[in-house]
Amino acid sequence: MTAPLFSHRKHWAARFGTAPFLPMSRAEMTALGWDECDIILVTGDAYIDHPGFGMALIGRMLEAQGYRVGIISQPDWHSAEPFRALGKPALYFGVTAGNMDSMVNRYTSDRKIRSDDAYTPHAAPNKRPDRAVTVYAQRCREAFPGTPVIIGSIEASLRRIAHYDYWSDTVRRSVLADSKADLLIFGNAERALLDVTYRLAQGEKINTIRDLRGTAFMVPRDWMPPVPPDSDKTAAHWIEVQSTELDTPGAIEAHVDPYAMAASVPTTQTPDGTAPIRLIPKAARLAAIQDQRAHTVIRLPDYDQVKNNPVLYAHASRVFHLESNPGNARALRQAHGERDVWLNPPPIPLTTPEMDAVYDLPYARAPHPAYGDAKIPAWEMIRFSVNIMRGCFGGCTFCSITEHEGRIIQSRSEDSVIREVEAIRDRTPGFTGVISDLGGPTANMYRMACKSEKIEKACRRLSCVYPGICDNLDTDHTPLVNMYRRARALPGIKKILVSSGLRYDLAVRSPEYVKELVQHHVGGYLKIAPEHTETGPLSKMMKPGMGAYDRFKDMFESASRAVGKKQYLIPYFIAAHPGTTDEDMLNLALWLKRHEFRLDQVQTFLPTPMALATTMYHTGRNPLKKVLGGKAEKVDVVREGRRRRLHKAFLRYHDPDNWPMLRDALKAMGREDLIGNGKKHLIPLYQPAGTGKQPEGARAPRSPAPGQPKAGAGRGKPGPAGDGRPHQVPKHPLSQRRGGGKTR
Repeated sequence: MTAPLFSHRKHWAARFGTAPFLPMSRAEMTALGWDECDIILVTGDAYIDHPGFGMALIGRMLEAQGYRVGIISQPDWHSAEPFRALGKPALYFGVTAGNMDSMVNRYTSDRKIRSDDAYTPHAAPNKRPDRAVTVYAQRCREAFPGTPVIIGSIEASLRRIAHYDYWSDTVRRSVLADSKADLLIFGNAERALLDVTYRLAQGEKINTIRDLRGTAFMVPRDWMPPVPPDSDKTAAHWIEVQSTELDTPGAIEAHVDPYAMAASVPTTQTPDGTAPIRLIPKAARLAAIQDQRAHTVIRLPDYDQVKNNPVLYAHASRVFHLESNPGNARALRQAHGERDVWLNPPPIPLTTPEMDAVYDLPYARAPHPAYGDAKIPAWEMIRFSVNIMRGCFGGCTFCSITEHEGRIIQSRSEDSVIREVEAIRDRTPGFTGVISDLGGPTANMYRMACKSEKIEKACRRLSCVYPGICDNLDTDHTPLVNMYRRARALPGIKKILVSSGLRYDLAVRSPEYVKELVQHHVGGYLKIAPEHTETGPLSKMMKPGMGAYDRFKDMFESASRAVGKKQYLIPYFIAAHPGTTDEDMLNLALWLKRHEFRLDQVQTFLPTPMALATTMYHTGRNPLKKVLGGKAEKVDVVREGRRRRLHKAFLRYHDPDNWPMLRDALKAMGREDLIGNGKKHLIPLYQPAGTGKQPEGARAPRSPAPGQPKAGAGRGKPGPAGDGRPHQVPKHPLSQRRGGGKTR
């Protein structure tokens, strides 16, 4: 039984009360009456005291338990001195890169350095190092040798085992090995962090805390967890299983046969010398298997093996993802040289009361005063939004949310969400009555869960909605509809928008939800993510076919017409995803033209650490199926620069700068019939002056008559920018679109 989140006795320093902001300087500590911090959190983001920013949420949660928490935000990492700014912490340093992975934050999918950073005052670039968790942890060690260092956040979560690193095009070691941290907390860190903090405060050494879910650490090659003194020594004995024994699809154990006959351990033998047999009750069999799983560790191939063998890398990735359900996951270990990285099973998700307790903490809901009037883009975008849930059971292979937040939805109560809406209305400067988003990683998975807790704990599926929606999934949208209606009825609230990515294959199951959403919560444009139109790439993404999109589009347009509104769907698509052929991208471009879409912003697949699509990109194998035994399915990988640019050019078929490349590609594909100046053609034969090389023998058409559209302009519906073309809505900073697509 899992203890409630805030079940520990509060630390003695609770007498100091609540700080207006967690201190970032010695002067602030002195004003609070502190002589030291118990915990110092180091982050690559600006410190904004709001639950949408990880360090604020963790810091306030620790403060609620009575600990003195300081913040070192975006320190200069070129020396250890900035890490001494608040003195030595009494318990530990907590290190994070910030809300985003530092490499995704700084580099584009083409490995080019970005010119801004949304999580920095004035969007200034270069305020955090590459691989910030590793660099910050090393500097903390240098600043105060011997002080425990705990790492976490999405950057640490995605690098907890050996992983392919797109930016160096190599397989890198676990971040634990490189950072020299004492402990890594992956996923939702609240439960593990409160437990480890309490135990450190009680005098335990960090290198003895080895039993917490959601934690990873380094141990000797022959290490096994100690057997609890009050347990059955035989039942609690740990066993190690080679992962190569488990590379099979579906359930790893066969279903239990309650009528199976099993031999007991006899004290005597029957006259014929055979052992007596007895019936094992089903409950006892299940209990035995569960106990065995709880004391089993799976050994993944060593770092050196996965580094040099793509098949073993794909196999390790497959096994890792199969061990992701907190209800049945086993511990994992992987050798790195003379030591192992040990991963305990994932954390138990927070209950609704626990989620409420975390989000109801006394946040200042503003940037730290040290930033003055500086504009911080990430804050500007989320200051009027509310996060209602965590997690996603979609299982999209390019997504990072699964590896970090998990597949089990953790929802706040309706009352807690309403309290936050009222707090924004009453306390946030500049509020005009419009809530910019009421959502989360996905807009419409609020309170959705498996119909059976028993089935959920035993499930091994990587997605609840692919290849079809599971019959055991409760897809009721009623709680979400009721919350929308209650929120928009609050005094002083003019509009509640929903800007999070929508899972439309779920939405079509609830006409009432679609009606409520479209008629009251869409500001003219609704972004959704079909990601592609073709079966090949969609199967590698674990995304639904276009049938669900078409059904949702019909419902969306019908609901808009019913209230006399002109509203538009804005689809996201990914270029160069593993499993995508040139013909797939051509068919997508033809679909876009047929539906008169002209996309301004397009996404090229970005391989993020540990994602299944990243495994496909690196190995050319499909980890969604059996990998070992010569049965690995090969995957077409778009790797070299020119082909990646071509796939992106297909998404922007209307851009004259792309026409020369597309002409060459269409000719090579035997599709010259799509080059010409008619409506049936994808791109014209002529080339506007100054936009690219003019094809030989081509002549631009005459200038149009006044009032007529220019040649090649197309007829796209007007977009928000008023340029005559629909465009994709800029990404929400907390949505962290990764791998070329949303984090859903």
